[in-house]
Amino acid sequence: MVSWKPVYARRADRMKASEIRELLKVLERPGMISFAGGIPDPALFPVAAAAQVYADALASPNAASAALQYAVSEGYGPLRQWIAEYMTAQGIAASPDNILVTAGSQQALDFLGKLLLTPGDTALVTVPTYLGALQAFSAYEPRYDSIGPRAANRTPASYADEAAKEAAGARVKFVYVVPDFANPTGETLSRPARADVLDLAGELDVPVLEDSAYSALRFDGDEMPSLQSLDVRRRGSLDASRVIHLGTFSKTVAPGLRIGWVCASRAIISRLVLIKQASDLNVSAINQIVMHRLVKDGGHAGLIARARAHYRLKRDAMLRALEAQMPSEARWTRPDGGFFVWLTLPDGVSGAALLDRAVNQAQVAFVPGAAFFHDGSGTNTIRLSYSLPEEAVIEEGIGRLASLLR
Repeated sequence: MVSWKPVYARRADRMKASEIRELLKVLERPGMISFAGGIPDPALFPVAAAAQVYADALASPNAASAALQYAVSEGYGPLRQWIAEYMTAQGIAASPDNILVTAGSQQALDFLGKLLLTPGDTALVTVPTYLGALQAFSAYEPRYDSIGPRAANRTPASYADEAAKEAAGARVKFVYVVPDFANPTGETLSRPARADVLDLAGELDVPVLEDSAYSALRFDGDEMPSLQSLDVRRRGSLDASRVIHLGTFSKTVAPGLRIGWVCASRAIISRLVLIKQASDLNVSAINQIVMHRLVKDGGHAGLIARARAHYRLKRDAMLRALEAQMPSEARWTRPDGGFFVWLTLPDGVSGAALLDRAVNQAQVAFVPGAAFFHDGSGTNTIRLSYSLPEEAVIEEGIGRLASLLR
């Protein structure tokens, strides 16, 4: 029998399954070692504290009524106040009116694609870039263009000219970057590179979407100023800034609560609130209450310190294993934080073909790098995540992978 289906919107053809999510299906096999998903280690989840806070939130009829009720779309007031103070401590003088709470920063990416992109418009992204961002934006039918070292000789005018060729009225609409310990490469933008991003956006008169999912997880080196803090210094205030900052608690507290935020000018936040109202009305009120109680009074700082120490050991284990076991033709990044190492394979080796062999012959999973390139390049690269496996498992998995390559 042939299943009936409607005539789908044109944008539906651009919606692709996440290669990472598809890989998760093979991870249930016994003995499989996964470097695939950038998944926080459950050993760090504040389980006991969360259980107590949920119990407290439901302990009285009045408290339970508020926790289980609809809530304002902007987000739980005390949590927005806490986030505003957290951003202010980073050099961004924010008020709760500059904050929108979202269902993780992934929802913020979708909202910003909806807000900013008309079909045919251009999104400027690094190459490679976060797969989830490409998925979120692609539903709104943009074209992509590249920034970064591979486009070092490009001028702002060249980006605008290429965008205008796509369709009548089409233009560059934003620059998207993951400046700290980027997904997928683990690399961090230098201060000059951050200035270059702001200069480019200024010349094109477009916003910068700053995805800061990993910025709190620095293991080595000096803290870097956020793009938003640099732009606020340039332009005088957050309301005058063109940077839209995306934050999340998923990597530092727990992803299951699905709490992220957008920090931006009040004009942009007011537009995003309208999208939120039409989307899911509000983030779960009880989850916002629980998150606020977990992070306030130094709770977040403690969780960050614990996560940094934990993931540093895993990062070190992966780098040691790569150095000791990988063939000399392979190259990899050495991140100062975050979850990821980016491996460039020897010439002629396909990441996708290697994955098939790795899963079936060595019981090791990773993400082929081509998934992170909007132009389909990067076929001889792979992303390795060290966030989930134990140190001994990391060493074993890298050994298996190196044996295949040799």
